[in-house]
Amino acid sequence: MTTTAALLVAARERLARVPREGLGLLRTSRWRRDRIVRVGDAWHLGVLLLTDDGVLSTGEILRAAEEVRRGYTAESSRARAERRAMARRGGFAEGEVVHLGWERLDADAVDAGEASGPLALLDGEPAVRWSATGGLMPLAGYLDEKIALLQR
Repeated sequence: MTTTAALLVAARERLARVPREGLGLLRTSRWRRDRIVRVGDAWHLGVLLLTDDGVLSTGEILRAAEEVRRGYTAESSRARAERRAMARRGGFAEGEVVHLGWERLDADAVDAGEASGPLALLDGEPAVRWSATGGLMPLAGYLDEKIALLQR
């Protein structure tokens, strides 16, 4: 049986030359405007974010952008534009991809038979739920597919 941790280590080795995307965290202050600051980086593999020392579940994905006045028909569009501006204020470059709302996953718990976010065991093998309504698929195949797309 291959462990989740072993699959992730092998994936990191294969991704060594592939660019990473920024991990952001909201910072609030009484004296400064809210901003999203960089707390690390990761390879984006679909529903997973792979870091040097862990694995995270993907949350919201946006691109940092300067704040501009626009007319929005939906409040959600206005809120998203504000988060994009917060990332820019926090030090992300214009157009840089920022991941927010990610959660740390526990690969060891998965290997012990527990689920952690989209990761779980399926017939004793590590698996991933690739969408909220999708079924589990083998993690090895999922990583192979996502890594191949990034290496193009």
